[in-house]
Amino acid sequence: MAPAKPPRAWQRMLSGRRLDLLNPSPLDVEIEDIAHGLARMARWNGQTTGAYAFSVAQHSLLVEDITRQTHSQWPVKWQLTALLHDGAEYVIGDLISPFKAAIGLDYKTFELALLAAIHLRFGLPAEPPKSIANAIKAADKSAAYFEATQLAGFNRGEAAKLFGLPVDLAGGAPVLIPQSPPDIQTIYLARFGDLLARL
Repeated sequence: MAPAKPPRAWQRMLSGRRLDLLNPSPLDVEIEDIAHGLARMARWNGQTTGAYAFSVAQHSLLVEDITRQTHSQWPVKWQLTALLHDGAEYVIGDLISPFKAAIGLDYKTFELALLAAIHLRFGLPAEPPKSIANAIKAADKSAAYFEATQLAGFNRGEAAKLFGLPVDLAGGAPVLIPQSPPDIQTIYLARFGDLLARL
């Protein structure tokens, strides 16, 4: 009896790249694939108000905007890191936090390996310094608070317990209006291009 073939562990992207999910190479990462996937990936498992889902791409833009306001002294590379903080989700999806906790450490290891490949592809350190990662995580939690209270049906007290109170922004809380996948994909790519050009 012939030995069983190992299961397929790669995904073909619209760019034509074949990304090995178990051993991702930076050479197989393309920003167009990331933007396309994230613009079509719903936050909150799609349980949000609006004509469109609030996408991971729009969330990523929000996180990058929050870090730009709260850390205006950062070099561009950390702003780009903030924009790409959920980049791995173009392959693995946006699993809600309770499900990530249930899956455990193996999921996180897989996610971090893919994120490292993304970072390296665009000239960033595979792993940002702890202080940068913590600041991006804080912005991520503020973004989650704004999304939860404006789009996902949470009251402020409930959101504050789960995500903490959001940072104070100069212009006040952002007004979140979910946008269509093609529109947000275009905006995401434009922001990426602007940051990459200034690296």
